[in-house]
Amino acid sequence: MRVLVLNGVNLDVLGRRDPTQYGGLSLSELESRIYEWARGLDLSVQCRQSNDEGEFIHWIHDAYDTVDGLVINPAAWTHYAWSIHDALEPLRVPIVEVHLSNVDEREEWRHVSVIADLVATRFAGHGPDGYRLALEYLKEHAT
Repeated sequence: MRVLVLNGVNLDVLGRRDPTQYGGLSLSELESRIYEWARGLDLSVQCRQSNDEGEFIHWIHDAYDTVDGLVINPAAWTHYAWSIHDALEPLRVPIVEVHLSNVDEREEWRHVSVIADLVATRFAGHGPDGYRLALEYLKEHAT
């Protein structure tokens, strides 16, 4: 099973951001864990991160015919980037939304997810383990 893990804006500065919200791992350390979990689940995973919304959307377009599942953390884009919603809409594989922090217990504006109607499930507030839960979900629901 081929899984794409997309991380959005500002996740490249993990380890510098508030550790009470985002944990203390760097993006590189998080990706190492994701690759390790994927190997244990016999999944082929590619991790990508961008601060450029256009590039992020191109990666989603590229995924239309190349992946069997998508794990996505659009970060702040989650709350307003309808362009990402529209890019995800034609994707015909399970999509799992992940957030390191519990966005539902944070600022009011973070409670909105413009991709909520497209995702199979969502893991928020589990820290890095949210990605493990997402991979396990995709493995369990593979078609």
